[in-house]
Amino acid sequence: MHSDSGFWKMGLPRRLRHTSGPTNAPAPWRHPAAMTLGLVGIALYNWWLVVALSGRLVTTPDELFSDLEAVGRPDAAILQRLDLTAGLVILAALLLRGRHGPDGPRSEWPWLVAFAVSGAVGGHFSYVCPEGLSATCRSQEWRLALPPHHYIHVLAGITEFAAATVAIYLARHRTRLVEEPVTWAICWTWRALLVAYPLLAVAYITDRFGALVEPAFFVCFSAMVAAELFEADRVVLPDSHVHPYWSRVVPVHLVHMGTAGRGRRA
Repeated sequence: MHSDSGFWKMGLPRRLRHTSGPTNAPAPWRHPAAMTLGLVGIALYNWWLVVALSGRLVTTPDELFSDLEAVGRPDAAILQRLDLTAGLVILAALLLRGRHGPDGPRSEWPWLVAFAVSGAVGGHFSYVCPEGLSATCRSQEWRLALPPHHYIHVLAGITEFAAATVAIYLARHRTRLVEEPVTWAICWTWRALLVAYPLLAVAYITDRFGALVEPAFFVCFSAMVAAELFEADRVVLPDSHVHPYWSRVVPVHLVHMGTAGRGRRA
C-alpha cells in the first residue's frame, strides 16, 4: 500500500517530525516536579526585588547588587546563601527536567546548567569589598591585590551572564520557526537583552545606575529558565478532523497554520 508520509513530511521543521510510536519519555511526575522546583529557585534568585522594595540595603542607584554581598555589608551572608541556594535549586530543576524537548535534545540546556552552577559558585565565594562603590576597591581589584575568593566571585558572575546569554540565543535560534507562548517569551527575552547590554556597558563604564540596569538581566535569565522548564516534552496531539499523519505529529493550532507558518519569525 502506498504511503504518503514522505509527502506530508516535506518541508516540516524537525520539531514537527515526531511520530506517535513508542518513546523513551521520562516519568510523568518529573516535568511538574521540575517546574515546581524551578519556580522556587527563580524566586530565590530574585531576592533583589525584595531588597529593592525594602529600600534598606540599597543606598544608591549606582551600586550593583553583588556589592550587597561584599564582606562587612549588612545581611551579606544571608544574600550569599540565597544565591548559593538558588543556583543549586535551579540546577536540580534542570537536571530533573532533562535536556529533551519537543524537537529532541535542546542545545541551550548545557548552558543553563552552567548558568546555575556559576550562580551557586558566586554565592559561595563572596566579594571582599564593594567594587561598584569604592574606587579603592576597584584599584586593588585591577592590581590583583585582593584575595582569590573575590576573583572567583567575579569570574562566576561573568560566566553566569555569558552562559545565560548563550542559552537564550540558542533557544531563540531553535524555536524561531514555531509560534507558541514559550517561544514568544524566548523571543522577547532575547530582544530585551539586545537593549540591556548596551545599557549595562554604559553603567559599568560610568559607575552609574547599576542598580537600575542589572535587574533587567535577572528578569531575562529567570524568564529563560522558566521557558526551559515549562516547554513541552514533545509535540503529540490527536485531531480527528485533519489528515491522519498530521493528527499524529502536529498540535491542532499548528495544523491549521499549515506550512505557512514557516519562516514567519525572523
